Amino acid sequence: MLSLLARRLLLSLPTLAGVLIVVFLLLYVAPGDPVQAMVGERADPATIARLRAELRLDDPLPAQFFHYASGVLQGDLGRSYVTNRPIISDIAERFPRTLLLATAAMLLATISGVTIGVLAAVRPNGWFDRLALATTYLGISFPVYWIGLLLIVLFAVTLRWLPASGYGRIEFLILPALALGSRSIAYLARVTRSSMLEVLGADFVRTARAKGLTESGVIIRHALRNALIPVITVIGLDFGAYLTGSILTETIFSWPGIGRYVVMAIARRDLPAVQGAVLFLSVVFVLVNLVTDLAYQKADPRVRA
Repeated sequence: MLSLLARRLLLSLPTLAGVLIVVFLLLYVAPGDPVQAMVGERADPATIARLRAELRLDDPLPAQFFHYASGVLQGDLGRSYVTNRPIISDIAERFPRTLLLATAAMLLATISGVTIGVLAAVRPNGWFDRLALATTYLGISFPVYWIGLLLIVLFAVTLRWLPASGYGRIEFLILPALALGSRSIAYLARVTRSSMLEVLGADFVRTARAKGLTESGVIIRHALRNALIPVITVIGLDFGAYLTGSILTETIFSWPGIGRYVVMAIARRDLPAVQGAVLFLSVVFVLVNLVTDLAYQKADPRVRA
């Protein structure tokens, strides 16, 4: 396990270095002058020149990259052009909220999707299997923003059971977690069903049944464990996507997470905030993939890096 962790960390370094370069170049490919965006159109040339010197925008490009990279390695992602707050402070304030939403959505998707997939695979072509397949087709087809708006109309506007947006009590979490996790429920149900059908026809399952084990013991202890590899793949990829790309859900439900922070930074042309958030989310996605690889080996020790 430790050797796998070390190898994966080493393989992640070139990826992170490439992300750092791309994020740094965002400042130069984005249209407009960042200093002009900070001070407005009526600023005098002396103020603009002073700010450009303070931000080191007049330095040669390699010198600017070295300054930016050294700051990142020390945990300094810069300051917001709009609020002048350290970007790392904004991320530290907002990322736990995104983590809460992503964890709730992933737990809901995992429990629901795996349960539906196992029950559908136990009796293939039965009524529950056909109903599950039809429902998962719909779940995969509908976009997240449409499901979110539908949930708001039904549960917040019509039934008035849950709040439409906001952050705080547990009831504010239900609708965005359900909207965010809906596609994963469908994917996990289909992947679990397919993997379970393959495993249930294997020789070791027939042997377990011949030994007199209960059907639930065969399904949970033998079949489900050996069917987990593709399920872990979906969970890892989707959880990484939730942590780094739940922008639509956070915007629809006014959830004050890092996805909404990125949207607001783009709207205000706050390029350092966009740079810092993108770099941080890239690191998070790499770490989630690393945890997924470790989960592979835990579920099946035959897996090697």
